Amino acid sequence: MNVARHLVQQGQNVLFASRVGTDDPGKGLVEFLKENGLYSNLIQLDDKFPTCEVTVELDKDGQATYIIPQPVSWDNIKTGKELTQAAGQASAIVYGSLACRDATTRDTLNLLDETMALKIFDVNLRPPHYTLSTIENLATGANVIKMNEDEAALLIGGSTENLKEKILSFQKKHRAQTICITRGGNGAIVWHNNNFYEHPGFKVKVVDTVGAGDAFLATFTAGLLAGQPMQNILEKACKIGAFVAGKRGANPVYDESVL
Repeated sequence: MNVARHLVQQGQNVLFASRVGTDDPGKGLVEFLKENGLYSNLIQLDDKFPTCEVTVELDKDGQATYIIPQPVSWDNIKTGKELTQAAGQASAIVYGSLACRDATTRDTLNLLDETMALKIFDVNLRPPHYTLSTIENLATGANVIKMNEDEAALLIGGSTENLKEKILSFQKKHRAQTICITRGGNGAIVWHNNNFYEHPGFKVKVVDTVGAGDAFLATFTAGLLAGQPMQNILEKACKIGAFVAGKRGANPVYDESVL
């Protein structure tokens, strides 16, 4: 949802797909989505599972950890005519691994994977809500894979030594055309169409990191769809990610100087 909100803020035409409960939090979330231009017939209602409410805890450096209940409504996203039609018309489908912890939503995503849209996989390793086999399968079906340093340490190697060689090895296994590893305050590195690109990042006083990676990914996605040069995409994504990390909350409003 945060990625979708940032894409809307950057002028992209977005359809957000999810599932909410018929409880009061679900009703409140539907109203929130309507107010932010993200409500559509792709928001399913679930009368069995509750709307997900995640607890976020921040350490002294503003780094977040998450307490995520299970099962919740977005574990139960069903394949339907509306979702299949929207996926078939989309230029890109952005998805994360967290929602694929349950077979129902995972199977729905696998069916959407058959479309011609650009598949953008946001690795979200939230222990204990993943298995390596699921992550590997999602990576194999993706055109673009984005992960942070901690996730990269698990998926491609335990240290940053020989990082480029490890990225190349990972790419040969999964065949993605773009692999991006974010490095927090140290920017990011990208392998794209047989070339490496790096940016050192922008220094800000971190308030909280919630939403910074989502802002980065939304900007990265918008740049890819616009066909911008990769170095320009990377710089802008790092800039907006840093801006969000320096603000309270996941979706601060940008001004023209940030964009």
